[in-house]
Amino acid sequence: MTPRIWPVTLSCGSVGLRPLRQSDGRAWREIRRANAEWLRPWEATLPPEAQLDGDAVPTFGGMVRRLRRDARQGRILPFALTYDGRLAGQVTVGGIAWGSLRSAYIGYWIDQRVAGRGVMPTAVALALDHCFTALRLH
Repeated sequence: MTPRIWPVTLSCGSVGLRPLRQSDGRAWREIRRANAEWLRPWEATLPPEAQLDGDAVPTFGGMVRRLRRDARQGRILPFALTYDGRLAGQVTVGGIAWGSLRSAYIGYWIDQRVAGRGVMPTAVALALDHCFTALRLH
């Protein structure tokens, strides 16, 4: 049987990865707002020209639609990170390159309230195992 590549749900104990959903919007925005200062050192910044363009920053719904489309096309795996069943962050496998390269990068963020409990190392391990086994990335 061929393993499912996307959408997929992965878990280990209290840590879970699942596709982001439109219904995550309220919790996602609240966590991001509450953690803005804590995440600032690691946040990607928009180039100056994008900051001037009001369309450059998508709504949560627009972001989820774009991520789903890209996931269906095999370019990205956008996971919601859950801890004890509640949204706690995001893990994204992006820039998936097929052919002989078969590589990707991984980005993530976590709610400070659950940081330091081994949640993110477990989530990253789950995503990497999926990438190495189901996607056969190297």
